[in-house]
Amino acid sequence: MVMITMGSPGFNLCLSTLFVLPLLIAFLSQTRTEAAATYLFHDCPNATTFTTNSTYENNSKHLLASLSSNATRATGFYNTTASTPNSVETVYGLFLCRGDISAADCRDCVSGATEDVVERCPKAKDAVAWYEYCMLRYAKQYFFSSMVTDPGIYMWNTVNVSEPSRFDQLVRTTMNDLASGISNVGAGAKKFGTKEANFTALQTLYTLAQCTLDISRSDCNSCLQRAIASLPGCCGGKQGGRILFPSCNVRFEVYPFYQSLNTSAPTPSTPALVPPPPGSVTAPKGKDTISVLTIVAIVGPISVSIVLFVIGYCFVINRRARKKYNAIQQENAAHANDDISTVESLQFDLATIEISTNKFSDDNKLGEGGFGVVYKGRLSNGQEIAVKRLSRNSGQGDVEFKNEVLLVAKLQHRNLVRLLGFCLEGNERLLIYEFVPKISLDYYIFDPMKGADLDWGRRYKIIGGIARGLLYLHEDSRLRIIHRDLKTGNILLDANMNPKISDFGMARLFVLDQTEGSTNRIVGTYGYMAPEYAMFGQFSTKSDVFSFGILILEIISGQKITNFRDVENMEYLLSYAWRNWREGTTSNLIDPTLMKSGPITEMMRCIHIGLLCVQQNVADRPEMTSIVLMLNSDSVALPVPTQPASFMQSNVQSATSLQVLDINCGGITNCEVSISELYPR
Repeated sequence: MVMITMGSPGFNLCLSTLFVLPLLIAFLSQTRTEAAATYLFHDCPNATTFTTNSTYENNSKHLLASLSSNATRATGFYNTTASTPNSVETVYGLFLCRGDISAADCRDCVSGATEDVVERCPKAKDAVAWYEYCMLRYAKQYFFSSMVTDPGIYMWNTVNVSEPSRFDQLVRTTMNDLASGISNVGAGAKKFGTKEANFTALQTLYTLAQCTLDISRSDCNSCLQRAIASLPGCCGGKQGGRILFPSCNVRFEVYPFYQSLNTSAPTPSTPALVPPPPGSVTAPKGKDTISVLTIVAIVGPISVSIVLFVIGYCFVINRRARKKYNAIQQENAAHANDDISTVESLQFDLATIEISTNKFSDDNKLGEGGFGVVYKGRLSNGQEIAVKRLSRNSGQGDVEFKNEVLLVAKLQHRNLVRLLGFCLEGNERLLIYEFVPKISLDYYIFDPMKGADLDWGRRYKIIGGIARGLLYLHEDSRLRIIHRDLKTGNILLDANMNPKISDFGMARLFVLDQTEGSTNRIVGTYGYMAPEYAMFGQFSTKSDVFSFGILILEIISGQKITNFRDVENMEYLLSYAWRNWREGTTSNLIDPTLMKSGPITEMMRCIHIGLLCVQQNVADRPEMTSIVLMLNSDSVALPVPTQPASFMQSNVQSATSLQVLDINCGGITNCEVSISELYPR
């Protein structure tokens, strides 16, 4: 097909339509669109797994088969259980199809989902998976009729809207009206609805909301309200976004993404082909065909009409696209110097924060670092928060504040600490985070008494969670993000000991195809920094991989990279680990408290992965995608590591606390180094 470039994507699309329209008409007349299980996201914790050929595995197979066979129900929802006599290994499961799709499309989605989820969660007893047209969930415990919002998945369109504040307000109002209507439907009816609202003369907002049928009206409304309240944090100012919870979901777009059915969504613009009225064409007796002249007489006028319609339609669309483009350009120019305005919906007022922290009382102080103090607070609704109060006299305070707001507000992952909002009043610059009750990882693993709380199962889970969080930053978030200060003090632990990467004040943002960068201002914690970054200011995703390798060695050994010292051999942790690996005595590196809490082979494999991450040659270090695969599959062969970076052994200084290097080099021969204490949070 020849593409003629005319400077407008809409016009190019219309020209392409003219070429493919005849083929499209013929194709649509003979086929039906199938709602295959288009994968969105899944969650299956590895905390509880079953063994091959176990009773639970057999029951789960029966459950999935039952869900698949009942996927043509008119309600688009079904829950059931599977168990065997005298067995406690009962499996509970359900599916929910999007309310606008047909029974056949629901069947296609659920059938595909029951096969796909087994591949993604092969041994998990609990799993939830979302697809474009359906959601599938099963667990070892009874969960029917219970409203659940964890895990929560956030997805958004990367294109910004003009007038973001007014658009977000319209989304909020429309969604609230929709939620109110859905939560009041009668028993047995679909808890599903769509609603449209005009944003501009040329742009319409389309919204959708749905709950599972097993929860009550009040729980449905509560679930939807939580989802709607989360939209500004992930999708503020965006042309589209969705929140996926196990018990409900919401979505908005500026195009009709659902089937019209009983909604008011506009119908497709392409006109339907209307057959000629009965009797207008008469076939010769005894013949099953129509003459060529008759075919030409019928098809000719219809084809000409369609071509003229498409040309006219393209002309209108092209003019609208140009107007919209110019409007967006003007809006972007007006806000080019106001980055923080994109997260205005997250702003807290100072009085609220002062009340929650008892006016920043010392009793609520959690820690103090180079850029400010962190306080614990409690909002009026009872929610606990962590407030990072940036130093007023810090020359870096403004930069760190702006960087964290713009980056972290757009990051949504279970292994990243969540930014709830910020405050910017007078000289006060505050960041409001979710409160993580178990403090930071270094608080546990470097204390012989507290370290006993982290057996191998928990430490292995922490390693895997950090890896998934880094993978999200490097590959799965909207932009590639290099953390640059990954260390045990910046890994927070929630109530279930799940790790959350925190402190993005030093992070650097890459465009998706960018792989490396350099700087004259080197910031980070000595001992965790990759050699190419510490010495030359060169950083990349492999810089974070190096830091992750150090983390693995510290988690397994229970020793600090900067404090470890083998008195007999005058060695530090990295060289000690390498020497024992080379001599076949790797188990010497393992924390003695772990020896009886898990398989030694699994610990040795993790040390192997850690050594692969800290290799001197940047190209030899694996990507996070490979690391996650290595951690999750014993069948993946590991390459032999080469000698790790050795610059630390000769340069590391005796220290009782971790330190941050802020190196500003005006030239190679003129370099000043300032060192300041940095604590978690």
